[in-house]
Amino acid sequence: MPPVPARVYLPEGRRPDGVLVWAHGGSWQRGSAAEWHDATAALATRSGWTVISVDYRLAPRHRHPSAVQDVLTALTWAHGEAAGSPLAVGGDSAGGTLAAGAALAARDRRLPLAAQVLAYPPFDPGCGSPSYHRSPSAFPQAAALRRAWRAWRGDGVTAVHDADGTRLYATPWEAPTLAGVAPAVLAVGRDDPVHDDVEAYARRLREDGVPVRLLRPPGAVHGDVLRPDRPLLHQLAGALRRIAPSDQRKDSR
Repeated sequence: MPPVPARVYLPEGRRPDGVLVWAHGGSWQRGSAAEWHDATAALATRSGWTVISVDYRLAPRHRHPSAVQDVLTALTWAHGEAAGSPLAVGGDSAGGTLAAGAALAARDRRLPLAAQVLAYPPFDPGCGSPSYHRSPSAFPQAAALRRAWRAWRGDGVTAVHDADGTRLYATPWEAPTLAGVAPAVLAVGRDDPVHDDVEAYARRLREDGVPVRLLRPPGAVHGDVLRPDRPLLHQLAGALRRIAPSDQRKDSR
């Protein structure tokens, strides 16, 4: 695998409580760790965790599974650096979809994760749930998001595997079971078009025995991670602070 560029943010004036590998949003085609600087720096400061913000390869030049592989490369490196501290994966919007896919691959590789921390991730390439159609002005619009899915995922018909045989999922909807995946912290606003995707993921995780914490910040909209003054980022940081070091050891059993 080629080297994966990333930015590392340390909490100020304290020893980190854990390591979070973060994938930025941008419909799999845009964005960068530099553009997400304020958000990831704020998340590190407020959570007390080290945040590793990954500059994964972007579509359409690099289609699935390139971005998931890049997040997994960062996770594998971070696992060696965490030295027994909790390790988590997370992301916002399309980055949250990548993080969920990386969490499934980590489960299948027995890489212990304390959590998957996902802010308003889309999961349905067809964008068919009612929340996508409640408001003609809400962002992202279903038609635009469907195009983004195709640019990144293609037709999604063929199963994709890594060199070691691990299945790499473009969306957790493809996984036959979510059992054994890392506990989830999910955040989405009531009026976000991806709201129903997140709620459905939370239900399926619970059905498969995975602990879930579902955050519904008041007034949250898609893209709120980029607004560090908004409640969503505060709530994600608070959820990270509640993860005890022992959580990772439990997940590795």
